[in-house]
Amino acid sequence: MPLKPETQRHPVDMAVGARIRLTRKARGVSQQALAEAVGLTFQQIQKYERGANRVSASKLAEIAAFLQVPVSELFGTDAAASGLTDELADLLGAPGALELLKTYGRLPRAQQSALVGFLGTLPAAR
Repeated sequence: MPLKPETQRHPVDMAVGARIRLTRKARGVSQQALAEAVGLTFQQIQKYERGANRVSASKLAEIAAFLQVPVSELFGTDAAASGLTDELADLLGAPGALELLKTYGRLPRAQQSALVGFLGTLPAAR
C-alpha cells in the first residue's frame, strides 16, 4: 500500500510520530528494539514515526512505558500552542541531527561559533 501524501496525514499523527522518534533516539533505542518490546515490526514503528499510520492508545501507552516517559510527553498535551515543540521534534528527528547536536554541545564556545558561522556560508543554509 503506498504511503499517503503528507497533506493527507493528520498533523497530530505526525507530531506523535516525531515525538516517538525523538524520544527513541534520545534513549539510544533502535526501531527494531522498540518494535520487539511492543510486539510490532520495525516497519510499523517507521510508519508510526512518519505519521503514516496512527498509533492506537494502547500501543502508545506500551511505547511510552518502554521508553520510560509519560504518554502525555509523546502525545504533546503540554506542547506550546505555537507548534515549536513539533518543529523541534521534526528537526531533531532528522537522520544525524541528534548526534550532531550532542557533538556541538561538547565543543568549546569558540568552536561552536565558528561552526555556526561556517554553516551559514553553505548554499543550502541560505
